[in-house]
Formats: sequence, structure tokens, C-alpha cells
Amino acid sequence: MHVPDGFIDLPVSAAAGVAAAAAVAVSLRGARRELGGTTHAGSSGSNGNYGGYGGEQTAPLAGLVAAFIFAVQMLNFPVAAGTSGHLLGGALAAILVGPYTGVLCISVVLLLQGVLFADGGLTALGVNILVMGVVTTVVAYTLFRVLVRVLPRKRRSVTVATFLAALVSVPASAIAFTLLYAIGGTTDVPVGTVLGAMTGVHVLIGVGEAVITALTVGTVLAVRPDLVHGARGLSAPLKLKVDGELVDASPDAVPASAASPRPVLLAGLVISLVLAGFVSSYASADPDGLERVAADKGIDTAVADHASADSPLADYGISGLDDARVSGGLAGVIGVGATLAAGTGVFLVVRRRRLDTDKAGEAGEESVRA
Repeated sequence: MHVPDGFIDLPVSAAAGVAAAAAVAVSLRGARRELGGTTHAGSSGSNGNYGGYGGEQTAPLAGLVAAFIFAVQMLNFPVAAGTSGHLLGGALAAILVGPYTGVLCISVVLLLQGVLFADGGLTALGVNILVMGVVTTVVAYTLFRVLVRVLPRKRRSVTVATFLAALVSVPASAIAFTLLYAIGGTTDVPVGTVLGAMTGVHVLIGVGEAVITALTVGTVLAVRPDLVHGARGLSAPLKLKVDGELVDASPDAVPASAASPRPVLLAGLVISLVLAGFVSSYASADPDGLERVAADKGIDTAVADHASADSPLADYGISGLDDARVSGGLAGVIGVGATLAAGTGVFLVVRRRRLDTDKAGEAGEESVRA
């Protein structure tokens, strides 16, 4: 689904870039709330929900989500004869770490893919952020919240809602691309033709997206439901038996080993490295849905050379290294590390600004009281 330079004309690409920048700015403000939580595992937060986790761990978790999405996007899976698909990740990021933080996760992934790996055009970066990041996240999380409200308040319902939200988010992304093509497409292929082809193949890709997203969210739910943003409010507070009666446990009563998400973070990092460094060698080599539609329908005739085509990591390989599997694996590991570092750095800064704002507010309240 990575849109290259040349599919959409420069004026529309520029407008999409402005819209994407605005969406990122809004997400930075929203992510301060999502990343600034200090609710202890098993305790009740300020919003009355249970199952929060220490705010100091939210930035590394969000950085890991970005790195995991980078890794899984390297795993193209076959969906039809001669066509493959890969995870977009908007639904996964939104449900795990929140919709605003989710947009930032996808934006970090797309930026690094475009600059380091020549995947997705640089003038089309705004288009890609809108189509793959904003649309998927907004559509998926909106549908997810509606389904969670309607379905029974159980963990299984979260997994079902996750599956359906991820499934719908992919064709929604394809429709969004088609709308941009209708406004600024550089070829004369009828919009109806593009819409039918894009929607059809991306419904199939959406099934793969839904399976991957539901399995991932379901696994985290089974191990640490308090780490799933979309599941907050579904976990009961920790109870302790005192004199034969169950009472709510204070945050200090929760063992540190149970509260720390470090084992989950470490496991997620190892899985990401294995996927990108080893499993990616066995991914489908067929073109993805957009590439196939572009080639079949002729909307790729104006595609431009990538500005980062000479990057030593272009096309997910190491320049000068002849062994394709080793080259691709090392590039994947570098990509995971770079995404983890960049994502965690961004989210730490965002969270720090939230803490500084809170401290300033508290200082203002104290001065008023004085």
C-alpha cells in the first residue's frame, strides 16, 4: 500500500502533506494524555477504569509497537494469484497504545521506510500517512469502540472487535487512496476501475490484517491485559482477602514483578527481531495489492524514481552484500532497531512535555492557594 512518487500529482501530494502534518500535530497533543498515565497495574485510574500501567513504561511500549509493525510489514503474505499483502498496522497500534499514539507509531514507521529503505515516495509521504496511518487508525478505533460497547464486556469481545475493526480498516484505506487518485491521479484510468480493483484485493488483504492483529492483541490480553489501551475498563481491580473478606488492594500491594511490563517488552523485541531478521526471508515476493493494481490497470506509468534509491538499505537489503537472505535479514534488524530508537525517543519527549505541563499546572494551583 506504500504509494510511490508519481501516482498522485504534486499539488494534491502537497495538500495531503499539510493534512498529514495537521493530523500528526493533533496526535502529538492527544498522545500526551495517552502516554502520560501513571495508573498502577490493578489500580483504578482517574477515569475510573482499571488495568492501567505505569506511565514511565508507556513510551518504550509505544516504541516497541512501532518496531513490531515495521517488522511485520516485511512479511508479505499471498492473497491471490500473483498478489500479496502486508500489515498496515493502524488498528493494531490504536488498540494497543491508543489512537493518537497509534497515528504517531505509523508515521514513524513510514518516515523511516521512506528515508532509509526507499519504500513509499518522499513527496508521497503525506499521502501514505493519511492513507495508511490516519484513515486506518480512525476507522479501526471508532469501529472497535462501538463494538466493545455493544458486545459483552469480556476479553473475547475485545478480540472479536479487534478482528472486525482491522478487517474494515484495510479496504477503508484503499478507498481513501482512490479518493486522492480521483482528485490528483497522474493517469487517465477511470476512477471506478481503480476503486473496484483496489477494494477487491484489499478486502482479501484485510482478512490477513485482521488475523495478525487479533492474534497479537489476543496474546497480549492473555498475558497482560492492562497493557492493552482498548481493554481498559474491562479488568477488575486486584482484591485481597482481609479477615475473610475481599477488599480492594492498594497500588502498593501489587508486586513490582507483576506490574512491570519489561518481560513483555523484551519478548516483543525478540519476536520483532526474529520476524524481521529471519522470517522475512520467506515472505511472498509477489507485488502487494497497490503494486498489482497499478501494474494491471496502468496507473504506474508516471511513477518517479525514489529520491533514496541509492540508500545503502534501499529495498530492504544491505548494499554490497550478495547473499539475499543475510542482506535482507540484517536490513530488517537495522530497521527494527532504528524504529524502536526513533519511536521511543519521540514518545519519551511527548510524555515529558505532558509531565512538565502537569507540574506547571500543579505549581499554578499552589500559588493560587497561597
